[in-house]
Amino acid sequence: MAEGGVQAASEARRSVRLARLQDMLRQGGPTRLGDAAAALGISSMTLRRDLARPGQPFSLLGGHVVPLGVPARRGYALEREQDSHAAAKCQAARRAAALVEDGDTLFIDCGTTMPHLVEALPPGLFLTVACYALNIAVPLSRRPQTQLVLLGGLFHPASATFASDEGLASLRRLRINKAFISAGGVHATRGVTCTNFNEVPVKQAAMASAAQSVLVVDASKLGRLKPAFFAPASAFERIVTSPPDRPEAAAALLRAGLSLDVAAGDP
Repeated sequence: MAEGGVQAASEARRSVRLARLQDMLRQGGPTRLGDAAAALGISSMTLRRDLARPGQPFSLLGGHVVPLGVPARRGYALEREQDSHAAAKCQAARRAAALVEDGDTLFIDCGTTMPHLVEALPPGLFLTVACYALNIAVPLSRRPQTQLVLLGGLFHPASATFASDEGLASLRRLRINKAFISAGGVHATRGVTCTNFNEVPVKQAAMASAAQSVLVVDASKLGRLKPAFFAPASAFERIVTSPPDRPEAAAALLRAGLSLDVAAGDP
């Protein structure tokens, strides 16, 4: 067979493999590289070469083949949430950033409030910051006096986070001054909740390693419940929030003896 024919046949086989891979990911979600290669009848190295070709609708992250641009299966997606209550998120985040001191080791959680906190950090501070979300790691990487600890693992596109046992182990070895935690709901009796269950072990490990845990939420989250519980509200030294738009929700937290640190003024 002429060289052109061999190349064409190779491309045809690759196209068939990638089409089968796309079907596998559509049905089963992210898949270990070795498992995907075995299902396709090829070596892991061959699959790596396939994935490295430009324009593919998937990527290799944390040893898993992950589909790119897949809509969230649950009710939360980072792109959809980032403009919701943006001014209030900025207010709460700026107030939280004022708690950071030179030399601190921080944990900064995922979500759409925490990038505002990173932006509000004074540029001259020497910090060590652990995080597990791309939208937090990228702005932190631009701070020359910040030592960034990125906890890796399987990528979750809905929240742009990574998760793995190794990441949790690294987090438990750290000694954190302040853990800044995000949430989708803060209820006086039902506790603090989020939408994505994969975030729960990371939040809990960060809080266990921290001398001080600070909840940072805009006021729309007060009184709300999401499906994934991760801590009682009393586990936080303070709840930093924007001016409440529903006074009854804030009042319930205050009656429960919780400390609300309410930001003031425009962001």
